[in-house]
Amino acid sequence: MSERNALIVAHGQPSAPGPAAAALTVLAARVADLMPGWHVAAATLAEAGALPRAVAGRGPGVVFPMFMAGGWFSKVQIPAKLAEAGAAGWQVLEPFGCDPGVHDLCVTLAREAGTDQMVLAAHGSFKSPVPSDIARHVAGRIAAEAGVARIEAGFIDQSPQLSTLHGFDAGAVCLPFFAAEGGHVAEDIPKALAEAGFQGRVLPPVGVDARVPALIAAALARGQGVCEAECRWRR
Repeated sequence: MSERNALIVAHGQPSAPGPAAAALTVLAARVADLMPGWHVAAATLAEAGALPRAVAGRGPGVVFPMFMAGGWFSKVQIPAKLAEAGAAGWQVLEPFGCDPGVHDLCVTLAREAGTDQMVLAAHGSFKSPVPSDIARHVAGRIAAEAGVARIEAGFIDQSPQLSTLHGFDAGAVCLPFFAAEGGHVAEDIPKALAEAGFQGRVLPPVGVDARVPALIAAALARGQGVCEAECRWRR
């Protein structure tokens, strides 16, 4: 049986593409360790030429967008980049943040945090409601299933912004609904929380949890498309 091909694609950090690309390569290697018979590569859109190099001589295969919501990057930019690279027949799967398994993980992380107050920090968008819809869906699940009495979704790029979320005590926890470490997680979230007077703990972003490679491996094995995933999380 021939080797199957998979590619994990993330946005990366345009101002300094190296560290984000290296972290994604490590993630791809961890996923590959769980998938005998698969070649799992990684590429960030911020690193020039990374995607064409990753698919050169490979394919067709499946692409896993390491993004927190479906949108322009997963539906337009990634397919366009694949076409430019001459990579025909590749299937772009549902983004990381749309996977119900990731939502389950967020509930688990909330339980493990042992708090009754939580901020779910997400990027949001002034252009589309989809990113905030997913974050609010996850916040609702945490409220219903993790015993968190007060949970609010706060955003960087839309209202309610993180800097406006007041009244959390020192036992509160912030969970960044982000796929990786980066400027938003390292700088923007702490700054906004400080403006709000938040004194609780800030957890690592969801995407760096040790259980994530298994979730990605399962998604690749399923080969499940965006439409079905969006219907599932919207129920």
